[in-house]
Amino acid sequence: MMIPKEFFVTSGKAISSVSELNAFDLALEKAGIAQCNLVYVSSILPPKCRFVDYKRIPTGAITFVVMSKMSGRGGERISAGLIWGFGEDEDYGIVAEAHGNYDGDEIRSILESRLAEMARVRGIKIKKLNYRVETMDVPDEYYGCVLAAIVYLNY
Repeated sequence: MMIPKEFFVTSGKAISSVSELNAFDLALEKAGIAQCNLVYVSSILPPKCRFVDYKRIPTGAITFVVMSKMSGRGGERISAGLIWGFGEDEDYGIVAEAHGNYDGDEIRSILESRLAEMARVRGIKIKKLNYRVETMDVPDEYYGCVLAAIVYLNY
């Protein structure tokens, strides 16, 4: 089994005149994880998994992430965000993601609602909420991408 011991949180946003894919690639670059082979995982923070500052990951590394991302075109407002927290007993934590055509307050409200439901289903009480949200008004004639990611380390 691979159980991460640490995680960091990162985010990025970018525009491209070429394509949504290029905007996504640039957002990954700004988040510092474009050099990784990303594998999306679901939303559980393992017991005793510590939050750490950003760490550069070797090029080509298979890297597990919980990611929220939103792409859009000129004239759209796009947002992506994560909310996370550990239970009061610190047994484990949970993460919720949201994305869409929202402003910062709207996406935070959606995130809180989603995490509250996840905690209720699991019978845990989260002691502190943490957020990472990116929002952008995509300029006309461009593609845009915003993303937020929890990146797992040290398996």
